Amino acid sequence: MKRTALVCLLTLPLIACSGQTIQRKDGSSSVRSFSIKDLAKSDVDSVVEIHQQEVIASLKALTAKLYRCNPAEWKKSGYASADEATAALFKGVTHWQLAPQKKISWQTSLADAGRLDFTGDRVKAMMNGLLVMNMAAYNHQTEFYLLSELDAQKFYNAARNTEYVAWELATRRGQDGALLLVSDAPNNNGMSDLSIEREFGKLIGIQDTLAKVIEDKSNRAIRFGVVNAAGTLFLPI
Repeated sequence: MKRTALVCLLTLPLIACSGQTIQRKDGSSSVRSFSIKDLAKSDVDSVVEIHQQEVIASLKALTAKLYRCNPAEWKKSGYASADEATAALFKGVTHWQLAPQKKISWQTSLADAGRLDFTGDRVKAMMNGLLVMNMAAYNHQTEFYLLSELDAQKFYNAARNTEYVAWELATRRGQDGALLLVSDAPNNNGMSDLSIEREFGKLIGIQDTLAKVIEDKSNRAIRFGVVNAAGTLFLPI
């Protein structure tokens, strides 16, 4: 009888929350099935995981948009389409602990994207750098529990680094005066497409929000800093 009562107490909150799904245009749902591992998570742990999923989704959307605006880049990497190049870059996320990708220097990768003498895939360099940098802010973890320790400073620094990357994307030009990467190609109506700029703003907002959540949880104040744009020195993660 006691065992039955305990099961009821554990499942009642889940039943109560089951009707609060978000109706999206594409029909997708963010509702996750309950796992026994969830009992070892605090509310903040669940918030961290949701934010991480949103960060990855935002990075993936940015990659696809940039590849579509710059088809010459995915061709440099030997892919057949922008979607194929995007899928390849994010393939390792599902098993991140085993992905060789996480060992790359994100600082070098981001710097390569803006180098005038770089002949490789600039979109891959930029977005690979942003992906690894963000995963490093999460200590390269994809699941979080009561004893997981995160540093709010890393998320704050990631947001400032992302701001710099967005600025460089919009301003960095080659010797011919053309932008190294196009990010505001005209849409079907001939108007400037600002979706990439908005997606960067969304990503930075997520990073800053999580920095405040972790700061409040850990009671460790964030030290404010800025990226050294002249020397392309990113804030450490």
